[in-house]
Amino acid sequence: MTIKIGILREQKSPPDKRVAFTPEQCKIINTEYKNDVLIVAQPSAIRCYTDAEYIACDITLQEDLSDCDVLMGIKEVPKTALIANKKYFFFSHTIKAQVHNKSLIQALIAKKIEMVDYETLVDENMFRVIGFGHYAGIVGAYNGLRGYGLKYKMFDLKPANLCYDRTELHRELEKVKLSNIKIIVTGNGRVANGAIEILGILGIRRVTAYEFTHNTYREAVYTQLHSADYNEAKNGAEWNTSKFFKDPTEYNSTFNKYTKYCDLLMHCSFWDPRAPRLFTKEEMNNRDFKISVIADITCDIDGSIPSTQRPTTINTPFFGYNPSTQHEDEAFAPHTITVMAVDNLPCELPRDASENFGKELIERVLPAIINDTDNLLERASITKHGALMPRFEYLHDYAFN
Repeated sequence: MTIKIGILREQKSPPDKRVAFTPEQCKIINTEYKNDVLIVAQPSAIRCYTDAEYIACDITLQEDLSDCDVLMGIKEVPKTALIANKKYFFFSHTIKAQVHNKSLIQALIAKKIEMVDYETLVDENMFRVIGFGHYAGIVGAYNGLRGYGLKYKMFDLKPANLCYDRTELHRELEKVKLSNIKIIVTGNGRVANGAIEILGILGIRRVTAYEFTHNTYREAVYTQLHSADYNEAKNGAEWNTSKFFKDPTEYNSTFNKYTKYCDLLMHCSFWDPRAPRLFTKEEMNNRDFKISVIADITCDIDGSIPSTQRPTTINTPFFGYNPSTQHEDEAFAPHTITVMAVDNLPCELPRDASENFGKELIERVLPAIINDTDNLLERASITKHGALMPRFEYLHDYAFN
């Protein structure tokens, strides 16, 4: 039996221009998997790929998707638009019991929808198999550099969302001229790798954490810090990665040993709410706290970076944090720390991000949609047949009360 997949029109505001599959990818799927899959697309005026581009690839535009077996979007689907008894793929933002989406998970259960969240797609070892993290890192690092250039009037990069694609963004980087500043990148996942890619294009030298704090340089340098570099056990025990991730409450942050040397922080590391913050608001007001620009790519509100009290937007990506008053201030004022905390960074390069995401979907997820022999979708499904799936039973009170 042929599985019919419908590409949803994004309806959340502000609109997201990304797509699960590009027109060319849809054409490839319809050709190479013609006995198993048929893809159609809902018309959209805001997608980064136009309706005409889908039509040019022989993809049928279809307003009513009720005859589809699988429906694929990016952001949350409005509750009123959900079609009962279907299989949906999108970022539901429910797995952390997000208050603003409580009614969404209730609607998914009531309509007996099988909800497969892209964030919950993991392999047998519970490692994520798909995501936009790499592009979040690329755009976040670019924005951080842009903010540094604006703050010190050194260079003026075009906003990433005004670049047609990554090629144009790379050309913009030719404007970057840095003094001998020191940059920190936290994390070692997709996001951090995206940020490091940008620093690599600029030819910025990478140094060890020890060199970062002990040496001076005549050029810009960066170091990449992992959890072990800025956390320590409260009882003085040797570092143990598995123990840290299992119970981070038993650890203290030691990040302040870097803050007197760092000029630009690109924060890309996943943060567990149980874990210590990188630093406190009080530490940010210390005279030797040197960080003047923070690209909080993770954007955990009131989380690992205490100055991130709200997300910023693509059109207004920066605000100033006044460490003396602990309040928001002018974005580039001398007495403030400039903060970039855009929470939907991949949207700034939607065509490239969508193409990369679609490739991962074709490689890692499409085979499971046809035949889920490895239980990839079974593990990832949050709701099914009007109930929470076993992996997500911890959401019971959130979903039913």
